Amino acid sequence: MTLFDLARKNAWRKPLRTALLMLCVSVAFLIYGLTASFVSGSQGTSAASDDILGVMSAAGRAQPLPMAHMNRIAADPDVAAINYTSRMRGFVAVEKNVVAVSALDPQRLMAVSGKELGLTPELVDALAAQRDRVLVGRALAEAQGWRVGQSVTVTGFDMAKRGGSRDWSFGIAGIFEGENASTDTYFMIADYDYLNAARARNRDTVDAFVVRPQASASAGDLAARIDKMFANSAAPTRTQSEKQFLEAFLRQYADVGLIVDLVVSAAFVTLLMIVINTMVFAVRERTFEIGVLKTLGFSGAQVMGLILAETLFIVVVGGGAGLGLAKLAVSFSDPALGLFFSMPVLARAVVIIVILGLATGALPAINALRTPVIAAFRQR
Repeated sequence: MTLFDLARKNAWRKPLRTALLMLCVSVAFLIYGLTASFVSGSQGTSAASDDILGVMSAAGRAQPLPMAHMNRIAADPDVAAINYTSRMRGFVAVEKNVVAVSALDPQRLMAVSGKELGLTPELVDALAAQRDRVLVGRALAEAQGWRVGQSVTVTGFDMAKRGGSRDWSFGIAGIFEGENASTDTYFMIADYDYLNAARARNRDTVDAFVVRPQASASAGDLAARIDKMFANSAAPTRTQSEKQFLEAFLRQYADVGLIVDLVVSAAFVTLLMIVINTMVFAVRERTFEIGVLKTLGFSGAQVMGLILAETLFIVVVGGGAGLGLAKLAVSFSDPALGLFFSMPVLARAVVIIVILGLATGALPAINALRTPVIAAFRQR
């Protein structure tokens, strides 16, 4: 019989206690898996690029930039491709059913964002075929039950037509999938010229320019040069990577990372106290048996290893079950939540399981090591 077999049998001597401990561990790792998946996804921040740059007004996202900025940015030799976007938020049918529309130049779309959005030349051609066509992200299409060829009407919150109407009609030309599961696809891509020609105000302006640097260029240096270029203009800019922008946008509402860390830390500290307390009592119940093992020739290190293996077994089984439930919950969650159970999330969980298993078993294992054989036999 191996040390692991002995530890496993010891763990199941009190099945109800062991099952409850594993349940506590699984709940803690379920909480970790869901919260970490939210941070990992966060509506696409995990898939957002550190290289693609967004050039926005230094005065804030609500202030548009003149289209004239584009030629000056494109003239920089480190700029590989550039596009521009105006973003419209609105609703379909009822105000609670909020959708976002990004109006871009279809001809520039593939070179700037094609890879990240999972676009194909056929999709871009379908978008460019008529001005009132849109591409819909897979997550949005599934949530709304939309299909290619269907017509939808978006009522804009902050973008009205020159006649006063806020209803914008679109025909769905295609559905884009995103580069991977963490890519935000809960939005629509429209033709900028269609919205720009009909909107009542801010014509010939954009909310942001999207810049892809040359492969050999430093994105940080290029961002600094762009901002310096317009520092003394009537419309100064602030340039950030796509990832920085999305993270800063989320931090406007709350420091999500800090909140998640606090919740997870509280769960694991509570779990640590529960498992340590339970294992200390479990080892104390076996004081006589520990004395017998030492009498039979088991060394102190082997006794410690037996206790540590037992706690590791409990934490590994419970943690694995919790992570499995978290993965399952993410798979069936609403795509709008932006949850993404990534490999880094799993890797951190494995490290936490090992550390937690060793930490919870350390105190009872040391107690077992220090128990003299004579004192152990006195328990009888």
